[in-house]
Amino acid sequence: MNKTQFYLHFDTMPKGTAQQKGVYVRNGRPHFYRKDNVNSARHKFIIALRPNKPKIPIDKPVRLYLWFAYDVKDKKKWGKYKPTVPDVDNIAKEFVDSMKAVGYFVDDAVVVDLRVIKSYAEQASIMVQYEVIEQ
Repeated sequence: MNKTQFYLHFDTMPKGTAQQKGVYVRNGRPHFYRKDNVNSARHKFIIALRPNKPKIPIDKPVRLYLWFAYDVKDKKKWGKYKPTVPDVDNIAKEFVDSMKAVGYFVDDAVVVDLRVIKSYAEQASIMVQYEVIEQ
C-alpha cells in the first residue's frame, strides 16, 4: 500500500488529551470518566477524520506520522517546535483512539511505528501520514 497523507484544519487546536480523566468515588470505589474538553476534542477529531477514512479498517502493521501544528499569533514562533503541554504521547493517544473510532484500524495495536511532532503555526492543523508495512 502506498503512503496516505492528508491535513486536518481547525480554527484552534482541540484541547483535551487521553490523560485528562476525572474521577469520583461511589461506595468506596473510584469511577473514572472523560471530561467535557476531552469529549469535545475527540468529537472534533472524529468529524475531521471521517472524510479520509479507508474503505475497510486496516488490520496489518501500520507506520503512522502525526504532526500537530498549534496556532499562535507570534510569527516568530511559526515553524518552531512546541516544547510545552500537552505532551506528545497524550495528544497522540487521543488522536489514534479517534482514528480507531472512525474505522481507520481494526485496533490501534496495529500501529507499530508512531512518530509525533508538535510545533507552532499560523493555523491549527494536523498532518496525518500512514502506510501499511508489508512484512
